[in-house]
Amino acid sequence: MDDKLSIRVNVADRYYPLKVESESEERIRKAARMINEKVLQYKQRYIDKDTQDFLAMAALQYVIRLTELEEMEEDSSLEDGLKELTEKINLCLSKR
Repeated sequence: MDDKLSIRVNVADRYYPLKVESESEERIRKAARMINEKVLQYKQRYIDKDTQDFLAMAALQYVIRLTELEEMEEDSSLEDGLKELTEKINLCLSKR
């Protein structure tokens, strides 16, 4: 059985039909709400721009945040790896 749902998502006053997994529906709708909120913030702050500019600025802001989180995750996994190696070294040294 096909678990895909047909939904319509509003992003910046345009509706987009999507076929999504049922588990992903709420995450997709939340993402659309977040984009719309950011676009609205930009619309209120910059009156002389168009919606395309607001979408581009919102996308840039969210991708910057995503890359920051990815870098933090990489740093965290490196730190975890170093801790594990340190523990192994200490274990080997304690056996001598």
